[in-house]
Amino acid sequence: MEKGLASSSATMLVLKLLEDKDMYGYQMMEELSRRSDQTFTLKAGTLYPILHSLEKSGMVVSYDANADGARVRKYYRITSRGRKASEEKQSEWSAYAQAIRRVLNGGADYAVI
Repeated sequence: MEKGLASSSATMLVLKLLEDKDMYGYQMMEELSRRSDQTFTLKAGTLYPILHSLEKSGMVVSYDANADGARVRKYYRITSRGRKASEEKQSEWSAYAQAIRRVLNGGADYAVI
């Protein structure tokens, strides 16, 4: 898949992952890859700037905790502001995807599948 398509939706995907449970970075990378059947593979150099930006804007908060008795990891939790942003981004993405399907299927009058 073209990198531009994936990167433009990366913030939405990260927020969506965090809606289910708090996660640490590597866990998010693995879960995104698994849920997308390896279509989306975020690298640490892409994920952590997204997380820092989300934290700075108040959409996520971070905290340190032990992971399964192992070393301390930095976990991220979505905030109410982040949940609202996630809903908005998903709505925008759905409208965008419907418009793309209409064009690919021959026009706005074509039934959406």
